[in-house]
Amino acid sequence: MVTSEIIYRYFDHLNDRQKEQFDALFEIYAHYNAQVNVISRKDMDNFYVHHVLHSLALAKYADFKSVRYVVDIGTGGGFPGIPLSILFPEIEFFLVDSIGKKVNIVRSVSDDIGLRNIQSAHSRVEDLNQKFDMAVARAVAPAEKLAFWMKGQFKKGTNMALLKGGDLTEEMEEMVNRFPKTKYRFHEIQKDFKEPFFETKKVVLVKQ
Repeated sequence: MVTSEIIYRYFDHLNDRQKEQFDALFEIYAHYNAQVNVISRKDMDNFYVHHVLHSLALAKYADFKSVRYVVDIGTGGGFPGIPLSILFPEIEFFLVDSIGKKVNIVRSVSDDIGLRNIQSAHSRVEDLNQKFDMAVARAVAPAEKLAFWMKGQFKKGTNMALLKGGDLTEEMEEMVNRFPKTKYRFHEIQKDFKEPFFETKKVVLVKQ
C-alpha cells in the first residue's frame, strides 16, 4: 500500500501540522468510506496516489499565489479541495456538491483534521451567490459546462484549473466554440509525477 510518504517526495516544504493532516487522511476516509462509498473500496490501497497526489497536481501548474477564494465544483468526497486546503491554509476553499451525503463526508473529514479554511454546500455551483478567484474540478463535467456553470461567478473572467484525462481535443473545441475568448493550456502530469497512474492525466488551465 502506498503511504503518505509519496506526497513528501514531491512537496518537501510541508510543516509538521500539514504532514499530520495528510497522514490522517487515509484512516479517516477508510472509516467514512465504509459507511458511504465515496471512493471505490478497491482503490483505497492507492488512495494517496489516485486521490491525494492527483489533487495536489493542480498546485504544480496553477498559480495559487494571488488567489484568495477557490470553489471546488462537484467535490464528491472532497477532491481536489481537501488536499489543496491542507497545502494552502491561507486560501479559503468552498466545496460544493449536489449530493448531500458527500457534502456530509467533506464536513466530517474537515472537522476531524481541524481544517479551518473550508466551507461546504449541498448545492449546484450555478446556484451559488458568491464570486471566486478560481474554480477547480476533477472529472465532473466537460470544460464547456463548467465554464457555463461558473459564468458570472468569477471576480475576473474565467480562471479554472481542471484535472482531466485522455484526448481532450473535442472537449476543448466545444468550450472555445461556446466561449470564443477562452484560452487554455494543457500540462502533462507525468512530466512531474512519475507514477504510472499519471500517464494519461492532465491539468488543464482555462482563462478568459
